[in-house]
This record gives sequence, C-alpha cells and structure tokens, in this order.
Amino acid sequence: MSGKVDLTNEAIHWELGSSLSYGEYLQLDKILDAQKPLTYEHDEMMFIIVHQSSELWMRLMLHELRGVLECVRRDDLDPSFKMLARVTHVQTQLIATWDVLSTMTPSEYSAFRNALGRSSGFQSVQYRMLEFMLGNKHPQMVDVHKRDPMAHAALQSTLEAPSLYDEVLRLLSRRGYGIPED
Repeated sequence: MSGKVDLTNEAIHWELGSSLSYGEYLQLDKILDAQKPLTYEHDEMMFIIVHQSSELWMRLMLHELRGVLECVRRDDLDPSFKMLARVTHVQTQLIATWDVLSTMTPSEYSAFRNALGRSSGFQSVQYRMLEFMLGNKHPQMVDVHKRDPMAHAALQSTLEAPSLYDEVLRLLSRRGYGIPED
C-alpha cells in the first residue's frame, strides 16, 4: 500500500441543491465580517484575529468542560477523559496563537492601542467562566460586566454553580473516600 488515499470514486458535489454549503454551515460570512479595525494600522487585523480565535478556542474548552461536569455528576467518567484530553490539546492551540501575536513589536501595538480605550483581554467573559468552572472563583470579577446584563448573568450563574473541583469532591465522597460534601 502506497499510503495514498484513492478518491477516484469519491463524488464531488458541484451542485448543492438544497444542501448547505461549507461556508453556510460554518457561517463564514459572519465570522469573516467580524474583524472591524478601529485604525488603519496593519497589525491591528492580526491582533483582532488572534483574540477572536482565542475566544473560539475558549468556547470549545467551555463546551468540553460542561460535558466533563455532566459526566462527573452522572458518575460516568470514561467519556470525560477524552473531553479532558481535548481540553489539553485546545490549550496547546490557544497558547500557540500567542506565537503569532509575538511577531508584533511593542511600538506596533502602541500604534493602535489607544483606540481600544479601556478594553482589555482581562474582560473576557469566557476566560472568567473557565476560571469559575475550574474552581478559581472571585466574585468581584463579575462586576466589570454589569453593563452587559446577559454576560453578567451568565458569569453570576457560573460563579454560583458547583465547579469541576466541587463536583469531583462530591464524586469522591459518593465513592466512599471520606470527603465530606458541602
């Protein structure tokens, strides 16, 4: 076997009929129209895309961690191991996006930073949700989101919900490890 994949009998669909196209399924029109630089500085586009892609990776991590939480609550750990492994790979990808950002010099960043006003990555709702889901809960971190009622409510809910740490302790208690539940 040569290791090549034979696609000679694979149908290529040029006419989609009523099926969604690749771009429609992924809603690429929305994603690719979401970059709105505030300046004419060349590097601002890269800055926006790196941060938007980071938010997408965090969204996937949140999705996986919600699945892990459900598995732990059901005392069904086998599926959670794959989800946690996926989170590890996502973290690797997330960290790698910073390699791209590091190609920008401080002076290049300074050329558009003032246009961002008080906005900061520290205000990322998803980042805070990840922290809260993993057990690092600081109630004052919700306050910065008061002007966005939906984000504030989602953060408050995540803050008040049991974290993965809490759920693992409950699981260990249910399994007889002598860990007192709340």
